[in-house]
Amino acid sequence: MAKNQKSYTPEFKQQIVDLYNAGGTSYPQLEREYGVNRSTISGWVKQLSPIKVSEEETLTLKEYKALQKEIQRLKIENEILKKANRHIRKRTIAEIVAFIQNNLTNYSVSQLCSALKFPRSTYYKALVCVPSNKNMEYEEFSRKVKQAFEDSKRRYGAVKLCRVLGGAGTPCSIKRVQRHMAEQGLRSVVVKKYNYHANHGSIPDDKVNILKRDFGTETINQKWCTDITYIHVQKEGWTYLASVMDLCSRKIIGYAYGTSMTAELAVKAVENACLNVRDTKGIILHSDLGSQYTSQAFEDCLARKEILHSFSRKGNPYDNACIESFHSVLKKEEIYLHTYQDSKEARRAIFEYIEGWYNRKRIHSSIGYLTPQQKEDEELKK
Repeated sequence: MAKNQKSYTPEFKQQIVDLYNAGGTSYPQLEREYGVNRSTISGWVKQLSPIKVSEEETLTLKEYKALQKEIQRLKIENEILKKANRHIRKRTIAEIVAFIQNNLTNYSVSQLCSALKFPRSTYYKALVCVPSNKNMEYEEFSRKVKQAFEDSKRRYGAVKLCRVLGGAGTPCSIKRVQRHMAEQGLRSVVVKKYNYHANHGSIPDDKVNILKRDFGTETINQKWCTDITYIHVQKEGWTYLASVMDLCSRKIIGYAYGTSMTAELAVKAVENACLNVRDTKGIILHSDLGSQYTSQAFEDCLARKEILHSFSRKGNPYDNACIESFHSVLKKEEIYLHTYQDSKEARRAIFEYIEGWYNRKRIHSSIGYLTPQQKEDEELKK
């Protein structure tokens, strides 16, 4: 393998190809979202894409011409809507009128109003109304709040939105953001706090708690934590996700998803975490006392890689709070908001959440409001 060339799991490659073949996701977008060079993606597409066979259809000349006309109309409306979605967030009358005005060189008023489902009479009436500078500033800030909220996929609350806006050059207070969120009916997803019942059973002599809730690190690849969580789908019922987190960057550096909660699933997540780590000797990996993590297969895997195994106390999730928190966030921001028909659909959603959102875009207060990828990159530069 060439120096500094990153390795990817077969599952990662296939998910990228499936996203491209599903349509609507270009090479540049995939490169931007997942940090993979477009030439590499192109190679994966050539290698892993299935051959498609079109079904034959018959059309009369009249139907063909009517279809062409309809396609042209839809194409124009689609172009308008794409542009509108990039520039119109709150969809106030002022914003829609301004958008129409800015696009009259390419489209007619009729075409624009039709695509936006906006009455032409309202458009012409609004032309004679001139908003004050204060109103324009207020509307602009509301638009920025809504845009930042949508960019977070409706996952950020006022505190993080305030951080995002400030970082983008729009200083503001949390109360101001809260007020504009309330006016627009914006509310982030929430989840109830988990209250556990302590079980003071002792850890067996050979299952030592090395970590002891000390989540602090000097750099990456010193302390990891891992756990398995349940995800329900319609077809197969319960499925399972094993994840490995680096406690320095809070990045999910390895994970495995399957329909059986086995030791092999836990092992695969660790092996994926080790994929881009040259020397794993001495890394502390913390887990609970689940059968997957106390199995001989799992212990053999850690022994081969010279990783030190740390165990939580029985029935105490706070000993493994970071990975517990990640699975909680995954469920409230993604899993609980959707119903998955089968494990394939859930696998893609998990892939997009971890690789495209959590690791690369979601900011964390515990690491100075950086993303896990930014934190990892920062540590690699030291």
